[in-house]
Amino acid sequence: MSGPDFSFESAALARGARRVAGVDEVGRGPLAGPVTAAAVVLVPGDIPEGLNDSKKLSAPRREALAGWIMAHCDWAVAHVGVAEIDALNIHHAAHLAMCRAIAGLRQPPGHVLVDGNRLPRDLNLSAEAVVKGDARCLSIAAASIVAKVLRDRIMVDLAQQHPGYGWEANAGYPTAVHKQALLDLGVTPHHRRSFRPIHNILCKD
Repeated sequence: MSGPDFSFESAALARGARRVAGVDEVGRGPLAGPVTAAAVVLVPGDIPEGLNDSKKLSAPRREALAGWIMAHCDWAVAHVGVAEIDALNIHHAAHLAMCRAIAGLRQPPGHVLVDGNRLPRDLNLSAEAVVKGDARCLSIAAASIVAKVLRDRIMVDLAQQHPGYGWEANAGYPTAVHKQALLDLGVTPHHRRSFRPIHNILCKD
């Protein structure tokens, strides 16, 4: 399986779109912390080597690529916190983060490539959904890297405020360490109360 390429972007540029943004989100699965989306506009002919789905890269490689993207590209990130996640549900919260990230770009894109099988319903731009986009499309891969790096930094900060849950290592996902800490230490303000494991603990209390 080869890595992502620029074919989706090239097709949109050939159709007349002047700027093509890739959008991806991270943090649907964790029990704690925000859901984070990034939007990135890559410049054709100036794309770093090694862009790939953020999950397939080592942490140092992700950090290096994120630093390059943030220095050389038009990019934006948006976080949707636990209160909005619990109010909206995680699917709509993830789409809200995507729309906010796109709106944060310096210039609006002519076309948007969105990771997944659905477009956010409030996205009023030319767009297409790309299934497994972070592994197929370079702009989406770039967005996945920025979103993961910036969300991981937030979780490291939150881990210092709430030690014991292992967020600096598990980023809020339901690992054995995190689940045991929930039983031992209880629920923090950064936990998603609408998620069943958290909901069940609160109902027992």
